Amino acid sequence: MHPTEETAVPTRVIGLISGTSVDGIDAALVEISGTELDLKVELVAGATYPYPAELRERILAVGAGVAISMAELAEIDDAIAIVFAQAAQNIQIAHQPATLIGSHGQTVYHRPPANRGMQKQTTPHSPLGYSLQLGRGALIAHITGITTVSNFRVADIAIGGHGAPLVPRVDAYLLSHPEEGRCIQNIGGIGNVAYIPPRRGDWLSKIRAWDTGPGNSLLDLAVEHLSAGAKTYDENGNWAASGTPCHLLVEQWLNQDYFHLPPPKSTGRELFGVTYLHECLKDAQAYQLSAAELLATLTELTAASIVHSYRTFLPEMPQRVLLCGGGSRNLYLKRRLELLLPSIPVWTTDEVGLSADFKEAIAFAVLAYWRHLGIPGNLPTATGAPQEVLLGEIHQSQYSVLR
Repeated sequence: MHPTEETAVPTRVIGLISGTSVDGIDAALVEISGTELDLKVELVAGATYPYPAELRERILAVGAGVAISMAELAEIDDAIAIVFAQAAQNIQIAHQPATLIGSHGQTVYHRPPANRGMQKQTTPHSPLGYSLQLGRGALIAHITGITTVSNFRVADIAIGGHGAPLVPRVDAYLLSHPEEGRCIQNIGGIGNVAYIPPRRGDWLSKIRAWDTGPGNSLLDLAVEHLSAGAKTYDENGNWAASGTPCHLLVEQWLNQDYFHLPPPKSTGRELFGVTYLHECLKDAQAYQLSAAELLATLTELTAASIVHSYRTFLPEMPQRVLLCGGGSRNLYLKRRLELLLPSIPVWTTDEVGLSADFKEAIAFAVLAYWRHLGIPGNLPTATGAPQEVLLGEIHQSQYSVLR
């Protein structure tokens, strides 16, 4: 892809995503210029807009496998699109408007290809994975009047990839270093890593990325369970920090098949969700753990599974780890990672100039921008796809067509 005159002038794009934690819609209004190696991104505004409580409960129920009718599915799909569109409208207040939206939507189901790493497939004759994100782009485009790119995962899945993780190509151009190998560790509901080698030679083909396992998913579910619904997350990890992890339990949990499955691999709440938490609670009964000790142990599982992933599957350990996502604000989790990686600095992406809170939303703005320019968005070494493809479906409204 050769730079065009279009890429010389910054394009204002909105990125939208709600992760597996379902804690709200992250919206990032950014100015983007360049293409790949010369890619430049400036965050103009970022905000998180909570879901209405009733809608969040419905999303969590669908993600947990509660049966609904097709009419209800359509209703939830539209309801999510409406709040995503409202987030896009709100983030533009007091700013110059955007001309493009990249919306990841809300994942409610993810099944890797060829039954790798999660639950048994109910369709054994399908060799392809399946991933469903609700919040249809056509409705977002219609409400906002802005061309919207959505359904980013399906093109990669259609050629045999996992459709995840999709952010590593963006990480490569925004966070790579000429001399330093880095792990970009996102900790959302699920954790995922992108190993970015030093930016020289055939560096792009040496990038490796995969889902490391649980991020905040088990912690949030446990906090809600242990507080009888009074809390939905452990702020700064303070509750877990007041306990001591049970390392025997962590070692037991690390025997789970997913942690030993070689990349490329992806996972979700289908594995590390409510059922898995209840199994953990059952295992913990033998140790008579307090609530704080249980949270500390589940936090240790997130940290230990990340480090286990690095030591088992990376070609070499990184020279620096850069955290992002909601889990990067869990100070206790960050300290545990630092202790498990004693010779490796553990920073957040904030410290190298990219918002840790909104990096994922920024990434989907970039993916939409690349789709608009005809630049592939996936990284085959990350998703397992056989080739690069354009990601995302483009939706134009009658207003955006007339612009």
